Amino acid sequence: MATIKAAILGFGTVGQGIYHILNEKREELKSKLGLELEVAKILVRDTSNERVPGTAHLLTDSIDDVLSVKGLQVVFEAIVNEEPAFTYLKRAVEHKCHVVTANKVMFAKRGLELQELAKKNGVFVGYEATTAGGVPVIKTMKNILLVNDVSRIQGVLNGTCNYILTKMRAEGWSFEKALSEAQRLGYAEADPYNDVSGQDAFKKLMVLSALAFGKQPDWADVEVIGIDGITSEQVEEATEQGLRYRHVAEVEKYPDGTIFAKVGPMIVDKEHPLYPVDDVFNAVTLETNYIGTLTLVGPGAGMYPTASVMVEDYAEIIGKRAGFVVSI
Repeated sequence: MATIKAAILGFGTVGQGIYHILNEKREELKSKLGLELEVAKILVRDTSNERVPGTAHLLTDSIDDVLSVKGLQVVFEAIVNEEPAFTYLKRAVEHKCHVVTANKVMFAKRGLELQELAKKNGVFVGYEATTAGGVPVIKTMKNILLVNDVSRIQGVLNGTCNYILTKMRAEGWSFEKALSEAQRLGYAEADPYNDVSGQDAFKKLMVLSALAFGKQPDWADVEVIGIDGITSEQVEEATEQGLRYRHVAEVEKYPDGTIFAKVGPMIVDKEHPLYPVDDVFNAVTLETNYIGTLTLVGPGAGMYPTASVMVEDYAEIIGKRAGFVVSI
């Protein structure tokens, strides 16, 4: 039986989740793919911090060490910022490795470039985990776009914002109290700026724009507003009218080909598909020419939702190479 060697770049929450799922699913993946999987290297900044027992021998702080692994075929990337993530993945692709990423910051800016490079090198890029966590919006859109045109996308793309707005409505909490609780539960970072300012949702929206329309609007033209200016009084007033605040990222292609996008708070009524989406859940609504309006809902973040879709990307990539479709 053939053995596929994989590397994991970054060993925080998501990286560890990938490692656990690959080990727990080892026999199932072997049965479905007819291949043995081996995690050969894990790239970290501090090799003295094992994090997961039994992984010390796999840790390295050198990308050269990772890429020198004989037979390396798949690289999972779970680093936070654009660099060094893009450089690492570019080098992996040039080494004829498939890559799977959860890095929305990098992919929003460099995703089209990375995919073009992968095409030239005969490998695949999996990026389901960059957008909406465990919601399979990327693979769904890829299938839809084979026949349909997507004209508009609206999404609740940040679970932290959605959790805060939910608690402000359901519990009558202030923004500050809801944010503090989100941080305590691990939904929000100690520095929550990217979440509550709308920047996280904006980057995810740009990934969706590139997929749906083959291009993005000029980033400087996109108005991005967060939720930190919403008061409990505003939320209460909307609730009394049967309305709800949602933090919505939206992109639309006009008939003349212009792409327009915006990110910010929106008040929605019971008829809106994003109305029932509460807590840390994400949702994406697609408006298409043949299917009509389609809404996908699911968990937006966390170790296993994000890591699981990365492993699914891996299974799909290997299935494509083998000429069959696999689901796990």
